[in-house]
Amino acid sequence: MALIDDMFKGDLAAGLALGVGAIIFGPNATRAMGSILRPAAKTLIKSGMVFWGETLSEIGEMAADLVAEARAELDQEARVQAARQHHATA
Repeated sequence: MALIDDMFKGDLAAGLALGVGAIIFGPNATRAMGSILRPAAKTLIKSGMVFWGETLSEIGEMAADLVAEARAELDQEARVQAARQHHATA
């Protein structure tokens, strides 16, 4: 920022040249940067989507495993409870 401040402090011609250059070359520079940055941005977004999908898949598998384990424990507890009731009435 100091470079820009120094440029505008004493030399009006340099400031005007910079402004005119920005007006003339700005649109071309923007198009050139866009053509370079657009594919990089799309690649970054696609990578994020793949990572997110894989992460959700892993979380889904872990959740399914936890649900299956909880269901098995509930079934086991129900069998133990039924056996206790059967032995108590017998």
